[in-house]
Amino acid sequence: MGMKSDLCTMNALRETNFQLPGQTAFYRGKVRDVYTIGDILIMVASDRISAFDHILPRPIPYKGAVLNQIAAYFLEATRDICPNWLISNPDPNVAVGYRCEPVRVEMVIRGYMAGHAARTYAEGLRTLCGVELPEGMRENDRFQEPIITPTTKADEGHDADISRAEILSRGIVGREDYAQMEAYTRALFQRGTEMAAKQGLILVDTKYEFGKRAGKIVLMDEIHTPDSSRYFYADGYTERQANGEKQKQLSKEFVREWLMANGFQGKEFQEMPVMPNTFVDEITERYIELYEKVTGKMFFRDESVDIAGRIEQNILKALG
Repeated sequence: MGMKSDLCTMNALRETNFQLPGQTAFYRGKVRDVYTIGDILIMVASDRISAFDHILPRPIPYKGAVLNQIAAYFLEATRDICPNWLISNPDPNVAVGYRCEPVRVEMVIRGYMAGHAARTYAEGLRTLCGVELPEGMRENDRFQEPIITPTTKADEGHDADISRAEILSRGIVGREDYAQMEAYTRALFQRGTEMAAKQGLILVDTKYEFGKRAGKIVLMDEIHTPDSSRYFYADGYTERQANGEKQKQLSKEFVREWLMANGFQGKEFQEMPVMPNTFVDEITERYIELYEKVTGKMFFRDESVDIAGRIEQNILKALG
């Protein structure tokens, strides 16, 4: 855990602007820069960080590498459950995979009453995405069985909650495909839950993105990362619930909490607070801790000064 003080002076990757041989398209998402070469996608995980649908002004050293490598770890560990888009990881920040036709629905699955579900519940609502929520639950209580609360995938701005009935009646996803996505979602969450438990963690909730390739439903993007999932520490969970204390969690919720404490929730006319170096460092350390805790592996800190140069070289070698 050394080197803490000078993390912020290190390079972080804000964006890439490659011209790759044979490149047919480019898209910049909140966190990833996505290059298309025919049927192949090259996703570069930058160090940008987003919260409340806004990209924060400062990139976070190592965040992209952490995210990319956690996703790769879980995509490899779940291939027996469900086919996925990933072909290879030629660089700590890069994933190469097949281009799929995205399904316009994100599959959110929740094992516990946390985050958005808890906020909705606290407002007095007892259905979420068409799922009935039992009375008398407290924040961070476990559901009897995990619930699926899908959202429609928005091109711009917020994803919107939607029910299974509405997805089917509006024909956003066909009945057969949706049933397959639900089955995959439950099986992936079960696997993620078991893998987390081995590491002393609880997988609280997560989301999966699916696409179609050659007529089949395929898992896309990232899975079980801190950007798409929430983890609690299993140790002390029961005691904390019994005492009405906050759960100790591994996710980027602490970033959202810091922003809220500094008067920012992504609403109109709210000013983005300035992130001090100490907070940027803290985010880095917490992402690295998350990687090591979730995978049980040591994180390798590549101290390249020219991160974009390293990435480009590794992509070109892979395309070679």
